[in-house]
Amino acid sequence: MQFTQDGKRLIGRSGSETIWIEPWGENSLRVRMTKEAHMDPNDWALIDTPASTACKITIEDVELVEPWIEESEKEKRAVKTQIAAIQNGEIIASFNGEGWLTFKNSDGKILTEEYWRDRNRIDRYCIPLIIKGRELKPITGTSDYALTLRFEAYEDEKIFGLGQYQEKVLNKKGATLELAHRNCQASVPFMMSSRGYGLLWNNPAIGTVNFGTNRTEWIAQNTKKLDYFITAGKTPAQIEEQYTNAVGKAPMMPEYGMGFWQCKLRYRTQEELLSVAREYKRRGIPLDVIVIDFFHWTKQGDFKFEPRDWPDPDAMIAELKEMGTELMVSVWPTVDSRSENYGPMSKEGYLISADRGMNINMNWMGETVFFDATHPGARDYVWQVSKKNYYDKGVRIFWLDEAEPEYGPYDFDLYRYHQGPALQCSNIYPAMYAKGYYDGMVAEGQENVCNLVRSAWAGSQRYGALIWSGDVSSTFRAFREQLQIGLNMGIAGIPWWTTDIGGFLGGYVKDKNFHELLLRWFAFGVFSPVFRLHGERVPHIEPEQAVIDGVAQMMSGSPNEIWSYGEENYETMKNYIEMRERLRPYIRNCMAEAHEKGTPVMRTMFYEFPEDSVCWTTDTQYMFGPDILVAPIFELGQRSREVYLPKGQFWKNAKTKEVFEGGQTLTVDAPINEIPLFVRAEKEYPIY
Repeated sequence: MQFTQDGKRLIGRSGSETIWIEPWGENSLRVRMTKEAHMDPNDWALIDTPASTACKITIEDVELVEPWIEESEKEKRAVKTQIAAIQNGEIIASFNGEGWLTFKNSDGKILTEEYWRDRNRIDRYCIPLIIKGRELKPITGTSDYALTLRFEAYEDEKIFGLGQYQEKVLNKKGATLELAHRNCQASVPFMMSSRGYGLLWNNPAIGTVNFGTNRTEWIAQNTKKLDYFITAGKTPAQIEEQYTNAVGKAPMMPEYGMGFWQCKLRYRTQEELLSVAREYKRRGIPLDVIVIDFFHWTKQGDFKFEPRDWPDPDAMIAELKEMGTELMVSVWPTVDSRSENYGPMSKEGYLISADRGMNINMNWMGETVFFDATHPGARDYVWQVSKKNYYDKGVRIFWLDEAEPEYGPYDFDLYRYHQGPALQCSNIYPAMYAKGYYDGMVAEGQENVCNLVRSAWAGSQRYGALIWSGDVSSTFRAFREQLQIGLNMGIAGIPWWTTDIGGFLGGYVKDKNFHELLLRWFAFGVFSPVFRLHGERVPHIEPEQAVIDGVAQMMSGSPNEIWSYGEENYETMKNYIEMRERLRPYIRNCMAEAHEKGTPVMRTMFYEFPEDSVCWTTDTQYMFGPDILVAPIFELGQRSREVYLPKGQFWKNAKTKEVFEGGQTLTVDAPINEIPLFVRAEKEYPIY
């Protein structure tokens, strides 16, 4: 491989392959590779201009000789080539004479290196398997490539982040993860390694990542280039801040994001919703947000209230605001072929298209097509309709549902966007969906935008995206899985995250076991970034008419307000809402840190205590902000649990006020109406 320098960019060339490495913010590098004549210009998640940094580039001429060549023959059999390196603060990328790439920190420790099993003339390591560390393989008959990037595996490495996957494993070492969005799954491809680096796979193509014991492989099925960002740091917090400097940070959470949100499937009429808000007000329970869920509209894609059920939205919203409650309204990206917007959007190319067959993306409650969120014109069109029918009436929070989008089926090779084939760019969809509403709301002068979105990709946070974990089941197993999801979403750069408290699917309102699950989940919700009650709740309430004016009518779920589950449970949930209110100043500070530095609100134990080796393997407790240690209960009938207190710190039981030295594991009582909590002993917070 031959090298040149262009300003701060190191450029390597070998045959048709061109690779660029350049500084991309503090202690960070961006690596791109193509086999095309010109590098693909898309910056994808890396759309912030990086801070200028000093870097050092070295290029040296060397001669390589096969290891078995006789001494007398070496001079004439030597092959001339180059080695090169680029250093940006704490991170160094170096190529050997074969073009193999290694990353080290400034102390000389290898962070990671490419996996090659090929003839290597410089290191006397010769295995003729011809497995390359980076491989762009042309897809025959197209201008596209299949991409594989391989790194060495390390036995001691622990891997965190990557987004939202429904499993209980916090450490992703050994996992195979689909790089694609589905309901309950969000691929946010930033990983943080215990070896002192973070890596963003800056490619929205459909693919997989395998963190195997023999090697790590990142795979894109169809793409134009290799593109990744790598950053080195002394602590997880430093790595996180450098990453979010590159992809963007969340706005400041608005004040209504700090308190309690009430939701159910679904409030069917204006009067029903107002009666719930009025009851919270009558009981003296603060309610920051109440939600109108899906199918309050005329047709999918009309983006407006059904006037039969919602006769005066302006008056409804005004009354809610007077009570101190914001209204959140659900919108879907689905456009029914009967919608008043279908024709204009289809004519302008604002809908996702199919490469073959009929262009129907989903046939649930109507034959629909998703609007193309990668198209700037489509984003603006949808926003303008939403502005007229919702925003101008006073709606300031949108629920951007179906944001993956939720194809039926997920045949990614079938669909095509304005940005390109779905195989190449599908994962950017939820970020662009959020961007359309964010840009529109900012243009109207709104500050601190926050919208609830059912998926995310790297950088979604910059568009005010609050992610929730999808339609998870009402089970203790699903509840347990939510903890690692919230923690790994925070590592992946998404600090605003929430769940449907109690789960979405299958919560039977008269089941005592469900009541216990609900209380445990409600306690966890207090110590989540956003505290939001939601769920379908069975038995269902069927509509009086199945079809009205040719439009299928959606059923509702049983009541889901905190007084719906008996007086004793009501008192427990009311106490938790009051606890959240007492913590509002603390939560506000956590949100400010997320906004300013990209710091997760929910934090893994090792994030706060990286020097404590036990914290790197502790996965059933977490830190809520810098000072509150939370130990949820994840088992039916459990009334105590073990809690590890990190060393180097004294800890105070938030309920009993007992103080303990860190570095030990305690067994703590956990009655049904309490959640085990500890705080740093020198801190005082009005939790109980």
